[in-house]
Amino acid sequence: MASSPAAPKDLQDLLAAIVQPSSLIETGVIVACLGLAWALVRLVRGPRIPEASIWFGRRIVDGVLFPVVALALVYGARLAAEGLVPIAVFRVAVPVLMSLVIIRMSVRVLSAAFPGSALMRAAERTISWLAWIAVVLWITGALPVLLDELEGIQWKLGGSTLTLRQILEGTLSAGFVMMVALWISAAIEARLLKGAVGERLSLRKAASNAVRALLLFVGLLVALSSVGIDLTALSVLGGALGVGIGFGLQKLAANYVSGFVILAERSLRIGDFVRVDNFEGHVTDITTRYTVIRAPNGRESIVPNETLITTRVENLSLADRNVLLSTVVQVAYGTDVQTLREHIVERVRQVPRVLPEPGPSAHLTAFASDGLELTVFFWIADPENGQANVRSGVNLAILALFQERGVEIPYPQRVVHLRAPSAGEGEAGSTD
Repeated sequence: MASSPAAPKDLQDLLAAIVQPSSLIETGVIVACLGLAWALVRLVRGPRIPEASIWFGRRIVDGVLFPVVALALVYGARLAAEGLVPIAVFRVAVPVLMSLVIIRMSVRVLSAAFPGSALMRAAERTISWLAWIAVVLWITGALPVLLDELEGIQWKLGGSTLTLRQILEGTLSAGFVMMVALWISAAIEARLLKGAVGERLSLRKAASNAVRALLLFVGLLVALSSVGIDLTALSVLGGALGVGIGFGLQKLAANYVSGFVILAERSLRIGDFVRVDNFEGHVTDITTRYTVIRAPNGRESIVPNETLITTRVENLSLADRNVLLSTVVQVAYGTDVQTLREHIVERVRQVPRVLPEPGPSAHLTAFASDGLELTVFFWIADPENGQANVRSGVNLAILALFQERGVEIPYPQRVVHLRAPSAGEGEAGSTD
């Protein structure tokens, strides 16, 4: 699609053609193409753009569609202008737009495949630098010379010869194929997870993870074949990988297998409220390697999937989302406990978030040293909204009831016995 790179001796001719009056016509046509591309993308874009959209971004020029449309229009204008005016500015504009397409596609695909990753900024800068360096080498005509030099650097591997140019071209081909595979998997995942909740969300998450793994595997095979690597040589790589898993990658392999087991069995689902190793929260994401659990206070725990398979996990939402809570209060000895229990139950029943069925209950659970200990039990159906706040509401309701009825909450009491000394002890202690 792009024109042939200018030879080093043609660089002066290119610079001389750019300063000709005809270059103003080329510049005007290119600006018109960019404006038309901007208008077309804005027309297609619509009011609401998904955050993970690859074709569109927060701004019109942020997505992949704008540079693709601009490149198509500019290249079409270049073909139309061939033979009418000297081609100069078009020879610069086409590779620049190609590099912009590569940068936008790489960044948007990686951001959609790995959302929230801190490495995206570094990857964006690296891809941008490489793309712009390639453009400069293309325009100046130094790229063919550099490729010839890379072709001269060779290694002898068995019966074949491998050059540095082949390694670089193979790496770029593999990167492009993997990028396309990630793009397709991100689109399939977005389509599968759209509108899914509960069990359907977990099942579709498992399917999307399996599709992504399959596409990446097929993409890797295609990339290796395009470079010219014999796929039968992968048997040696498979043996080496098996040895690596046996010695040092057991945990990594176990986490991946455990992730698919969890998603397939649906023992944990996205949105469940769980307790793992004294950490409570609801499941926000299940990947092939780890599960993210978010506590009500905002803290997140990244739990390896193997831990969820091999250790005890309390799933408070698997069969019933209702959670039993309790609070303890003491009253003074002599209080009419039977009547007080009935009033406590009625008052706690009026607290928001406390379920009427199963309803609250109050029981005399201990004869403490300072008073009678009452334990109040109550149920809630939304533990993800916090437990301390509803327990505080129950305590405040009980305190208000005690103040209305004059019920005494006893303070700690201690009895001190003073023993008078005997006559003999008094004489012994005298110093007169």
